Formats: sequence, structure tokens, C-alpha cells
Amino acid sequence: MRRPGIVIFVAISMIAQQSPELPANEKAQKTYKEGLDYLHKGEMLWALEDFKKADKQDGGHCSPCQRQMIQYGTELRQWKTAEAGAEAMVAAAQGPRDTAIAHYQFGIVLLNEGADKHKDEFFAHAHDEFTNAIKLAPNFSGALFADGRALAYLKQDDAARARFQQFSELRSADDPTRQRALRFVSHPELARARMAPAFEITTTDGQKISMDNLQGRVVLIDFWATWCPPCREAVPHIREIAKKFHDQPLVILSVSLDDDQQRWKEFVAKNEMTWPQYRDGGFKGEVARLFGVEAIPHTFTIDADGVLQDEHIGDSSLEGKLKKLVARAREAQAAQNTMPQQ
Repeated sequence: MRRPGIVIFVAISMIAQQSPELPANEKAQKTYKEGLDYLHKGEMLWALEDFKKADKQDGGHCSPCQRQMIQYGTELRQWKTAEAGAEAMVAAAQGPRDTAIAHYQFGIVLLNEGADKHKDEFFAHAHDEFTNAIKLAPNFSGALFADGRALAYLKQDDAARARFQQFSELRSADDPTRQRALRFVSHPELARARMAPAFEITTTDGQKISMDNLQGRVVLIDFWATWCPPCREAVPHIREIAKKFHDQPLVILSVSLDDDQQRWKEFVAKNEMTWPQYRDGGFKGEVARLFGVEAIPHTFTIDADGVLQDEHIGDSSLEGKLKKLVARAREAQAAQNTMPQQ
């Protein structure tokens, strides 16, 4: 199961547009295709081994192999493999644009590795790679944001703030990631926390919900679908939570993976699901992908600062954790209300 956090594969798709779909070597082509077959079967570890083998058979020049090594090496926490793929892409990159993207992608691998291993050396190396990318492309917003994260992990908060400010000036006002960057300008310590992914959606009743506009409130996100029996069984539990925490600093958001819109709407109405509802359309939906959802029911509990606190697959006891987080949110609100106005 993938963990939500940094968006790690933006640059891969950009590189893919200019690189061949198959390695040049005939043996490598066969091995690469075998790796794709393993992927279709859900056997990522075997697929990764084939992508590594194909790259060697292609003399280390197989860019599609390297992209797969980066992606699945990161997902499987096979960091040496992910690093090898990223280093090879840097070495093979030509021109300022592709070289900047390659440095950025290598930095993202290192940033994820540092967060996984809790070691500053990876954040420092990531900062170097992002700096190289920014030198080649000063307005590379993704590299600016990621470098802010690396600097925040290194406790270089002033430098991190500057990067997040640069990023925010390049993005539109309604960009949810811009809202996240502005929060990090004010609170750089959050940039080294396991933050819930930034997103913005419009619910069935026309309400716009942005993750960063919910600060100050606890958030429970419930991924479900009408075709999922355990999800249907969990609905009364979620409905009871919604009633118990009415008028409390808690937002419940149900994200449906249904592809049948009418069936979903009818189920929501029939079962009196009066809290915010959104249909993402499947496991490949935008919100599901951001949170790395691969099985349902799947819930995420997020505190008033936007930090992920809990994650459960299946129906589970949520109320105890919610009570504690809501109590902390109320205390924070009360403290803020008693502060003198400036």
C-alpha cells in the first residue's frame, strides 16, 4: 500500500514524452515486456527485477526501464534501485529542460528516501539536486516547492520559507498547492510533517472543499463505494459519528469510488448521508491516487493542522481518536480567541 505524502512522479511523465517506449536491445525488449506482464498481474517486485535486468541488457541506456525503476523502487522502498534509475536519467539527459527535470526527479527520490530513513544526508543531497534543477530552470515551480521541503527537513526554515514564497508567486490563487505553500511560509515546521495531500473538490451540494481551507478542524476522509459490502455496512457507523460530532470542529468527507453516478446518488439519499459527499470515480480518481488508496473501506484521520494522524483499511473504531483530536482543536480555537487583537 502506498503512503500519501509527496507527489513523486510528476517529472516521469514529462520525460516519457521524449523517450522511446522500449529499450533498443532485443533481449532487453523481451525482458522489459515480461516486466510489464508482471505489473499487470500486480507482482511489482518481480516486475522491478525485470526492469533492472532490461536496463543492464540495454547497456544502461533504457530510459523507460529507468522510469519504472524510479517509480516502483520508490513504492517498494528499494532505494538503491530508485537512485540508480534516477542517476542514469541525469547522466543521459540532454538540454537544460530535460536535465533540470532529471535533477528534480533524482531529488524527489532522495527526499522520499530521507523521509523514510529519517537521515539528513538524503535531504542535503536532495537539496543539491533541486538547486541544480533551479539553476537550469529558475521558474521550475515543482523544484522550488520540493526544495522548500528539503530545507525544512534540514531545519533551515528561513531558506525554506523563501522557496515556498517563490513557489506561491508562480501559481494561481486557486491552486491548492499554493495554499499549502503559503501555510508552510507561516509554519515551516509543517513542511516536515506527514501532511495530508493538498486537494480541492466540489461536493454534491456545490460546496468547495480544500484541504488547507479546513485548517483548525479535524478531518475524517472515508473512501468507499456502493458495490463494496463492508463499505455499505460501515455507513451507519459513519452516520452515527456525524451525529455525535455535530457542531464540533470536525469535517467528514466521504469519497466514493463508484463509476455509476445515479446509483451512488440514490444510495446517498436513501441512507441519509447528509455530510459532504464526493464521487472520485474509481481507484484512479484524483483524490484516491493522492492518498494512495488501493483497498476500501479506507479512512484517514487528519488533525487540525492538516497532519495525518491515523489510517485504517476496513471498518474500525474511530471515535476515541476523533474525540482526542477534536478536543485539541477546540482548545486551540479557544486559545486563539483569547489572544489580544493586534
